[in-house]
Amino acid sequence: MVNLEVTALMLTYLLNLPFGYWRGNTRKFSKEWFLSIHLPVPLIVLIRIFVNAPLYHIPLFFLAFFLGQFTGNKICKLNA
Repeated sequence: MVNLEVTALMLTYLLNLPFGYWRGNTRKFSKEWFLSIHLPVPLIVLIRIFVNAPLYHIPLFFLAFFLGQFTGNKICKLNA
């Protein structure tokens, strides 16, 4: 069970990399910026439900989500 949750956390991180990259190319608080942050949320929820992760692991998923967005944004800034 733990391996499945760790895999789900890594998938959450990797899924957010391109969205963070996209966010780096948008104007803050624009429609695209909002979508780049919120589009992956339903997918992350489905992943969490699929692996049957307990509710107290939500902060870990939030952290993986944030780190994926942050890293993708930094990669975008490095390529600019």
